[in-house]
Amino acid sequence: MTRYQGLTGLALALAIGLAAPATAFTACQVTDTGGIDDNSFNQTAWQGVLDAEEQLGIQGRFLESQAETDYEANINSLLGGACDVIFTIGFLLGDATQTAAAANPDQVFSIVDFAYDPPLPNVLGQVYATDEAAFLAGYLAAGMTETGIVGTFGGINIPPVTIFMDGFAYGVDHYNARHGTDVTVLGWSPETRQGLFTNNFDSLDDGRAFAQNLYDEGADIVLPVAGPVGLGSAALADELGVEDLMIIGVDADLYETDPERGHVYLTSIVKRMDATVYQVIERVQSGAFEGGVIVGTLENGGVDLAPFHDLASEVPETLMTELVEIRAGIIGGSIVVGGN
Repeated sequence: MTRYQGLTGLALALAIGLAAPATAFTACQVTDTGGIDDNSFNQTAWQGVLDAEEQLGIQGRFLESQAETDYEANINSLLGGACDVIFTIGFLLGDATQTAAAANPDQVFSIVDFAYDPPLPNVLGQVYATDEAAFLAGYLAAGMTETGIVGTFGGINIPPVTIFMDGFAYGVDHYNARHGTDVTVLGWSPETRQGLFTNNFDSLDDGRAFAQNLYDEGADIVLPVAGPVGLGSAALADELGVEDLMIIGVDADLYETDPERGHVYLTSIVKRMDATVYQVIERVQSGAFEGGVIVGTLENGGVDLAPFHDLASEVPETLMTELVEIRAGIIGGSIVVGGN
């Protein structure tokens, strides 16, 4: 006797319908080497999938890359129709994603921190004007430094890293031009494109060492643009005390994602990868997906400066007012990031 024997008409149709629900939508993610819980860009992008699980009823899967050699293999292992969209997280996955997309034109992809020129029809890039928010962070740092020296360093010398460092340096320049000061930025020059890089995104020891070197040269505010590496810088600031060293976080609001050392973060340059990942899932799920690019800006909330949290009382009211004015100027176009 079959499980449906004895049922007819509407009862049979209902039984079959309940027994065989529609296939769930699945979003898959391949991380960069920092891992899914890096307190930075991989974790923030994955939060977009988690939000979609809760609000859109989808399913999410991820594969972590332990090394760059894992990129292609991880992407290939997700091919075959089980993923409605495959997210690849980070500039370094650009070549592997392009190869897979060209070989699998019916598979939808979206890559964080990369845009193809010309666009690929089955890939939606997610890029961010992080220099806009970093400009505000640089202006803030210039207004807060007691030594007249601030510092920055990156993980790898690639555009999604150096765009933070550019904006930070330009923001310091803008403060100097407006106030007649001479705050110095150590660790990066937008003009020469030379600076400090750990050449990895995972060594907390490097984060500590690079911040220590900048501190030894006089910097009392440091911006690490290196994912989890920056947690090592925060550990150093925690030991020294915020009177001597403050940290500016990147990607996520590190006050929230690194709560044990939240008090050392003056602010964070927030890149809302969670929001753009969620938008991509909505587009694919609704049938509105098109290849191309999404750009996160100050104006659309794709990038921002996090609250000052525990250090809010240390930021002068006049400086807060100037930051509001500068933010409006960037959005309105009267202030061009890269110029004074």
